[in-house]
Amino acid sequence: QVQLVESGGGSVQAGASLRLSCTASGRTLSSAAMGWFRQITGKEVESVASISRLGTRTNYVDSVKDRFTISRDNARNTVYLQMNNLKPEDTAVYYCAAKETASMMFYYIGRNEYEIWGQGTQVTVSS
Repeated sequence: QVQLVESGGGSVQAGASLRLSCTASGRTLSSAAMGWFRQITGKEVESVASISRLGTRTNYVDSVKDRFTISRDNARNTVYLQMNNLKPEDTAVYYCAAKETASMMFYYIGRNEYEIWGQGTQVTVSS
């Protein structure tokens, strides 16, 4: 059974950077498209960034474009979310998720499309 473990969250001041990591155990991630999601307290889970199996295609929610970067290292079985210029409204629990797919090119946005989820890591940004 594959498991995803996120790390890298924390408490920072506005304008700071964090890099989240999501490492898989039990199976390779190279057969999966990956996504980062977040849940702000009292709100629905939202897609933050998505990446295709080979990492050649990515997608971002408008609120994080030009600040966040999703990437992956399939050799290390790890997906990253580089978050720059963090804002208080980025405060949330961040989750990574995996979707097994035969497509090398597709990324996926809908949370219901993902089968495997990590436990989440808290990111808190203070003003």
